[in-house]
Amino acid sequence: MAYCYCGSSQPYTTCCEPYIKGIKKAPTAEALMRSRYSAYAVHAADYLWETTAPKERKYHSKAAMLEWAKSNQWLKLEILTATETVVEFKAYYLDSNLKAQVHHETSTFIKEQDSWYYKDGTY
Repeated sequence: MAYCYCGSSQPYTTCCEPYIKGIKKAPTAEALMRSRYSAYAVHAADYLWETTAPKERKYHSKAAMLEWAKSNQWLKLEILTATETVVEFKAYYLDSNLKAQVHHETSTFIKEQDSWYYKDGTY
């Protein structure tokens, strides 16, 4: 059994994959954040784009999301705190030079028409 990339100890096929494939909607901001991390790990740029808040998309590029996903080896996600709309996390990865990196972010999420979206993050 392959565990989910998000660190939930659940199988990927029943954890984040149904969200990434559009079978289900993430029920919480934390679930969306976890699925977005998994999307980076599996290079699912369409999902990353679609789960970015529509008003924020002009600041992001699907091509850049895909490049960032592919240029790193995603190792581990650590959720530090989570509220209804804010998730603080650390994403551990190896960069293109195989140097260990940690991306520490506090992300804000919004819910619009029954769907959660990534709004922005501070580092």
